[in-house]
Amino acid sequence: MSKKKQKEQQKQSTRKLIGIEDITDYSLQTAFGELVYFIIHPTNISVLSDANVNARIYALMTVLKGIAEIEMLCLNSKENFDENKQYLKKQMEEETNPVIRKLLQQDSSNLDRMQVQMATAREFLIIIRLRKEEEKVGNDKSSDIFPYLSRIEKSLKDQGFTARRANNADIKRLLGVYYEQNVTTEKYEDYDGERWVIIGE
Repeated sequence: MSKKKQKEQQKQSTRKLIGIEDITDYSLQTAFGELVYFIIHPTNISVLSDANVNARIYALMTVLKGIAEIEMLCLNSKENFDENKQYLKKQMEEETNPVIRKLLQQDSSNLDRMQVQMATAREFLIIIRLRKEEEKVGNDKSSDIFPYLSRIEKSLKDQGFTARRANNADIKRLLGVYYEQNVTTEKYEDYDGERWVIIGE
């Protein structure tokens, strides 16, 4: 890679590098279309009867048949403690004090317990890719899109799914999980250090 290209890449924002043009209040705008996310809360099918599982499958099939532009995504929102456990194991092998070794063992067991509890921390998303339309004046575009998105949300709820449309904060969190497995950040900033800026002073 030439030095000129490297300098150009360094000037690009993170959003540009991963192909994001903008994050609106209801969508993610990319070069390949505008993406709207619907977050579906998972159902624990291990406690359902075969008939109920079949009913859930049929309900999902009904939703998929009714929406042509639909895409699906499953995110793994659990934290990975493998490196922490390897570090604790190494410390236990090197530690000569039995009390400290026991404490390290308890820490390792606690991480195992946490990982088991988070094993089902999955997020299921229905994605609607809005077609690129010619620029419209005023609120015409919004008046077309929002009723369409509301119909999709209603269709999901009518089929028994607990779903809601992702907002700006949800989309940032989903990107954090997707790109860096970050499940601990509570609020994502648009710019590094944004929370420290005091406007008007």
